[in-house]
Amino acid sequence: LTVSARDGGGLPSASNAAVTVNILHTVLVPAIFERSRYSFSVPEDAPEDSVIGTVKAREPPNSLEVVSYRICSGDPHGKFSVDPQFGIIRTKKQLDHEAQSAVVLTVQSQLGNSSVYSSTQVNISVTDINDNPPVFLTKSDKVTVSHTQPPGTAVYIARAEDKDSGLNGAIKYSIASKQSDAFSIDPSLGVVNLTRSVFAEKQQEYTLHIAAEDCGSPPLTSLLAINLTDRRLDSLAVKIVILDVNDNSPSFVSSPLSCVMEDVEMGFLVHHVIAKDPDEGRNGQVTYHILSGNENKAFVLDKITGLLTTAQFLDREVQERYSLTVVALDDGSPALSATQVLTIVVLDVNDETPVFLKQYYETEVHENQDPGKFVIRVEAVDRDAGLNSLLQYEILPGAGYEKFKMNSHSGELVTAASLDRETQEVFSIKGSPSRSSTAQLCLTVLDENDHSPLFAKTQYQISVTEDLEEGSAILDLCASDEDAGLNGEVMYSLIDDTYGAFAIDSVTGSIITTKALDRETKSQYTFRAVASDCSTHFPRSTTVMTVLIQDVNDNAPKFEQSYYKASVWEGQSPKTDIIQVFATDLDSGLNGETEYSILSGNENATFLIDSARGILATNTGLDYESISSYRFVSASHQLVLLASDHGTPSLNSTATVLITVLDANDNPPVLSSPEYHVHVKESIPIGSHITEVSAKDCDAGTNAEITYAIISGNDRGHFCLDARTGSVNLTKMLDYEDTMKFTLVIQAT
Repeated sequence: LTVSARDGGGLPSASNAAVTVNILHTVLVPAIFERSRYSFSVPEDAPEDSVIGTVKAREPPNSLEVVSYRICSGDPHGKFSVDPQFGIIRTKKQLDHEAQSAVVLTVQSQLGNSSVYSSTQVNISVTDINDNPPVFLTKSDKVTVSHTQPPGTAVYIARAEDKDSGLNGAIKYSIASKQSDAFSIDPSLGVVNLTRSVFAEKQQEYTLHIAAEDCGSPPLTSLLAINLTDRRLDSLAVKIVILDVNDNSPSFVSSPLSCVMEDVEMGFLVHHVIAKDPDEGRNGQVTYHILSGNENKAFVLDKITGLLTTAQFLDREVQERYSLTVVALDDGSPALSATQVLTIVVLDVNDETPVFLKQYYETEVHENQDPGKFVIRVEAVDRDAGLNSLLQYEILPGAGYEKFKMNSHSGELVTAASLDRETQEVFSIKGSPSRSSTAQLCLTVLDENDHSPLFAKTQYQISVTEDLEEGSAILDLCASDEDAGLNGEVMYSLIDDTYGAFAIDSVTGSIITTKALDRETKSQYTFRAVASDCSTHFPRSTTVMTVLIQDVNDNAPKFEQSYYKASVWEGQSPKTDIIQVFATDLDSGLNGETEYSILSGNENATFLIDSARGILATNTGLDYESISSYRFVSASHQLVLLASDHGTPSLNSTATVLITVLDANDNPPVLSSPEYHVHVKESIPIGSHITEVSAKDCDAGTNAEITYAIISGNDRGHFCLDARTGSVNLTKMLDYEDTMKFTLVIQAT
């Protein structure tokens, strides 16, 4: 290394020195373990801080350093510790053989604070204890066994699991409580076998309690509290059901005779066929079938319930007795059956009914007639004799039947009340002789024009936009008239002044526009619509129509003037109002709301405008001189203003504003030179032109008109000054010897 020393003087001096550093090689010898591998074992129930074993590393000869120990790998969960001074390995946490049965640790030794280490491998075997009982996957189960199975047949396999290993995990099975000597179990495999034949008639089910016991000893911690003969075990309840044999046939218990009237309806319950079967399950489930005697399909037998019902109308005069062969069949394998002959007797009824000469009568009667009006006479005949042939007429209940009376002996029908066609136009009346057939009378009530058309509402209010095309339909009116025919045909018309804007279809009632609408011209129409029929005896029906015209944005804002002129003094403070412009928009709402802005001519943001009120004001101070200097004519600004509405799409218009900036006397005259030096001969005559002064003023007009005056240095009156032109002339003779120098002070105003 080169080291430099430098002082801090104005001209610093320095001196250098060379430094040599030699790196010396040092040999470090680690502490070597006595063995390259250690093996220990520990039971899984060892308490925390239990000693497992000791590792030892020897120091190199003549070493004065102390050896220390540490675990560097193999213990991610921190279950072990090593004494750093003595190398004793202990447990720090509870161990579990089932989770980890072997652990491989790497232990390092370090000599003092040196960076040299040596290591050894420590194998720790976690030995199993009997801390887990056998466990069945389920606590109960059920199996079925046929009576045909021979002895020695396996009927069930018990399965239990034990997380321990070795003898602690070996399981022995047994039947804890035997209900029968019909079953045995293999103690190692858990297979349950039949020891003899079983029959459902003697016993239908058995319940076996199977125990699973391991072959290990209880853990050391349990030996203090229980006997050495105690074992860890679990139990399982197995229900064994013996299947039934189909050895019984069904037998009928229902009567073989049944009677039924010939006038019953289809689907009428005639008989309930019942058969019993003492077998169990499907062997005892009975179904029913008709084998013969039902060729014309007069009956239907439900195969499940045994209910026999009619499938056709019965007629005793055609067939008065049926003999049905019925079979009852069980669902066994093979199936067993029984048969029965069921006799059905059809009983007679008085089925010779009276018959009307007509099955359908039709007539008409006028509405609004007095009660008692004759309508029609109906007539029926009965082929029976005696009392069964005597006829009695009556009206069957129905819609409007109370408005008529029937003569029970003659069959004459008269009105019992005044009829109203609009309430009910057609009456369908059923009349019948007692206990007999019916005839139908269709009575039509003839219409009279006794109703006027009626609108659904007395007034309508609708809104339409003003941009509707001519001929657009805006509303379909509907009026109803309860009369019929021409009396009920409704015609539509409009009255009151519609300003020629609307018309109505006389037949459909549809109101249409007849010209373009303009809300700005007329925003609301009110007129009446009339509904009338062909009658002249009843008043017409009217409804009031109010049509509101909704605005569309069809008018742009318009300025009151297309060209404005205004002026403003220079030097005014910002925000000084100059002029207010106005624009009007004939639309309404947002379509008529106007917003003002400056479109062009305001590149330097010299002006601003109130967007709502249209007031144009200064935004910065104005200087007449700076404006006129680059415009060369006059100090003025020409702005283009924009007025826009808030409609969609927005419409706008423009106007031009010429703003003239007026000059203020804010600039003093400035002489062309602060000093004038003039040399003259003393011999020049009076009236001679000596010199001329000039000044400029940036203002305009009278503010820029300059006058000149001598304010000092001319006490003896040798000179005169033209106030307008600034020309200096001699008024007295000069004398060099008297005065050789004059200093005049001239003021420009």
